[in-house]
Amino acid sequence: MRKKALVLFGGVMALAIFMAGMVLSDMLAGDRDRLLHVEPSQYAPVVVFEQYGERCMNFVEIEGEGRQTCFELDDPDRMVFEYTRLMTAALFAKPDPASILVIGLGGGTLPTALHKLLPAATIDTVELDPAVVKVAQRYFGYQIGPRQRVYVEDGRAFIERAVQEGRRYDIVMLDAFDEDYIPPHLMTVEFLERVRELLSADGLVVANLFMQSSTYASESATYATVFGDFYQLRAGLEGNRVIIAAAGALPAPVVLERNATLLEERLRPFGIDATQTVEAFTVHHEPPGREQPLRDRSLNG
Repeated sequence: MRKKALVLFGGVMALAIFMAGMVLSDMLAGDRDRLLHVEPSQYAPVVVFEQYGERCMNFVEIEGEGRQTCFELDDPDRMVFEYTRLMTAALFAKPDPASILVIGLGGGTLPTALHKLLPAATIDTVELDPAVVKVAQRYFGYQIGPRQRVYVEDGRAFIERAVQEGRRYDIVMLDAFDEDYIPPHLMTVEFLERVRELLSADGLVVANLFMQSSTYASESATYATVFGDFYQLRAGLEGNRVIIAAAGALPAPVVLERNATLLEERLRPFGIDATQTVEAFTVHHEPPGREQPLRDRSLNG
């Protein structure tokens, strides 16, 4: 999900400049990079391209800050990015969710995999940009159905309305990024308090963040303020970290290990080594008062 970073004129100009640059890039790169599509958007152009046997999505340009989504052309189920494998490993803590909410669609890697793993579960995904939904369906195999639903709106607005309506989810996954980082209004204590209200009694929140974020310490303090201790998993090469926090008590390591063993065969086609991944779970304990959490009032400061 992305904030409105470009006015219409700026967006059109950026797209025109991008397309001109891509022509030259393709001439220089030959068959290595292949531009498939540029989807216009009121936020930033959504770029689909293929390189090194993968189809990928990015914002604005191929050589951006980081690819938003990729899949292997010869093995579409296998998760290319380690952080998506780590987020899916939240099933070690709750292997049988009946309902999952995903904030941020991208190419649909997470909801698509979760639907295959949990065909009886209802998976709702919220995406701000209709252009991203269109690209996910056309180029990345994302399919909408009775148990795979998508809502085009701001993630926080959806969550606040869902709380008012009394909805509950067993797992809420936060994977919303704009062209810079996570939108600030999806990172505060007040936002996470609404997320917690949305969780079932033993529900989980699973969040994708960056290790090198300038607000790393404050992000940890924010999750600790709302949820207490949480599990943290680090994606070494990609620089991501995944936080898994619980509405109730964190599942004990022995529970994670047991469920990892039970899920091992089902997860293997998605590139997840259950034995190795369960070892990545470490408990983060945040000493009270060490860092100031992020709050809504700081968004206007």
